[in-house]
Amino acid sequence: MLKSMTGFGKAIIEAPTVTVTVEVKTLNSKFTDIYCRIPKSLSSKEIEIRNNLTQQLERGKMELNMQVQYTDPSAAGTSVNRPLVGAYIKDLADTASQYGTVDTAELLKIALTMPNAFNTDSVSEEQSANEWKTVLFAVQKAINECNQFRVREGEIVKAKFSEYIGNIATALTEVEEHDKTRIPSVRERLRKAVTDILQDDEFDKNRFEQELVYYIEKYDISEEKVRLRTHLNYFLEVLEEGNGKKLNFLAQEIGREINTIGSKANDVVIQRLVVNMKDELEKIKEQTSNVL
Repeated sequence: MLKSMTGFGKAIIEAPTVTVTVEVKTLNSKFTDIYCRIPKSLSSKEIEIRNNLTQQLERGKMELNMQVQYTDPSAAGTSVNRPLVGAYIKDLADTASQYGTVDTAELLKIALTMPNAFNTDSVSEEQSANEWKTVLFAVQKAINECNQFRVREGEIVKAKFSEYIGNIATALTEVEEHDKTRIPSVRERLRKAVTDILQDDEFDKNRFEQELVYYIEKYDISEEKVRLRTHLNYFLEVLEEGNGKKLNFLAQEIGREINTIGSKANDVVIQRLVVNMKDELEKIKEQTSNVL
């Protein structure tokens, strides 16, 4: 199954003492890059959350945002350390006044980020365990929704891939048909070149053989046509597997064969077909960087 690396999932889970909101967003990236924005009270659980993201979303740039709201203030387990925060604000205000800029709202925001600005009251193990279960459930639901989003996007990309490969295959068929009329033309050019050499009084047999081999190798695109057709068929097979890295590698191989056909054919019609194939291939390359 082909999956896009672009996805989004959101979950809101309500429990007796807490409401947890989790959003998971993923974008394409060659590596696994995770950014988590979670409450400080859950900082010890961040590694477990990151492991869940890595195991289930595999690869890409991942961003998780979590909000935890307590329906019962007494169940929050934290409270503002007002005396200390007040002292922070006074000190910050005194410092700011020396520069003529005092913004109470901004001072409060800064003070709340200072050490020990919050008192952490102990909560029961049962309550803590239940809240963590709620958090995990919300994270899992958001990840599931994100994966479903990725699958839907992957189906769209898959259809596009099939279309682009089909267009390249059609152009290749035209190349194969035109090559049947190109070969007699090449043969005539070869005959003329050989005739010119034979008419030369200083005819060199070794040079004759070298010229003949050169022209034969230069204009023959039989192997390239076969390899390109093979790569196109294999691309469609891998598309069913849903392996983005293989697709990216195959796109490079397809590009090599197309380029070689264009450089060896020495034919205006085939050159135009090659340009069209390259255009379709570029569309494929743009998408292979965004699939798993």
